[in-house]
Amino acid sequence: MLRSSNPILSKQDAFTPAAPQYNQNPYNQTPASYPQYPGSPQAPVGSLEGRMTFDDVVTKTAVTMGVLIIAAALAWRFVPDALYFPALIGSGLLGFILVMVVSFRHKVSPGLVLLYAGLEGIFIGMISKVFESLYDGIVVQAVIGTFAAAAVTLAAYKFFNIRVTPKFRKVVIIATISFAVALLINFVLSLFGVNLGLVDGGTGAVSMLAVVFSLIGATLAVLNLVLDFDYIEQGVAMGAPASESWRGAFGLTVTMVWLYIEILRLLSYIRR
Repeated sequence: MLRSSNPILSKQDAFTPAAPQYNQNPYNQTPASYPQYPGSPQAPVGSLEGRMTFDDVVTKTAVTMGVLIIAAALAWRFVPDALYFPALIGSGLLGFILVMVVSFRHKVSPGLVLLYAGLEGIFIGMISKVFESLYDGIVVQAVIGTFAAAAVTLAAYKFFNIRVTPKFRKVVIIATISFAVALLINFVLSLFGVNLGLVDGGTGAVSMLAVVFSLIGATLAVLNLVLDFDYIEQGVAMGAPASESWRGAFGLTVTMVWLYIEILRLLSYIRR
């Protein structure tokens, strides 16, 4: 069974290949003698949905990221300052809830994927506006850094023929969960006025602990991209249903958002 540390791609039956269908061509080719319409007695049974392909994942990821970017731009431009905190907190919480909902659904709904992209876009737009007001030009730097890191990771994965071993996957999963738990503890304690120093939200001198923690977060996000690339590649090879390309696109979007936030924070520390 395929596994990933990404909460969207970790569902056990996400990329389970469809069972072989009666009279199905093993190479997924349709002879010219097959009439091309539903219900034909000669058409291969169960081939209407098709199989997941890399092109499907790339296209749907582009659509999802496009919705996110548009929502971020609109939030940046039109959300008034008085509604900044409600929009930031509300979109962040709803986005997290949607991640959980999608991860437990047997079949991914494209509508939920796009809704998540819109909500996360509002969150990204709000937090980016704050950072940009403090550090001019930092958002452009973070965007370039995020896509550059993803491109380099993908290139390294393909050209260096990186193979994800069970041990590597286990280490990344444990490290990712530990990182998330540490962030949660830091957030809860901050509500009571206690700051562990893992996230520095001030404008003065930044602590070395916050810098190291941000570097760890960015590194883990990149490693999760490697797991996601491997997971999607295996899903395509195993013949996952075409609808699962939305799950792959969703998972990549979640990881890219995480990577962007970590790079944004890291750049703010450097700028200070």
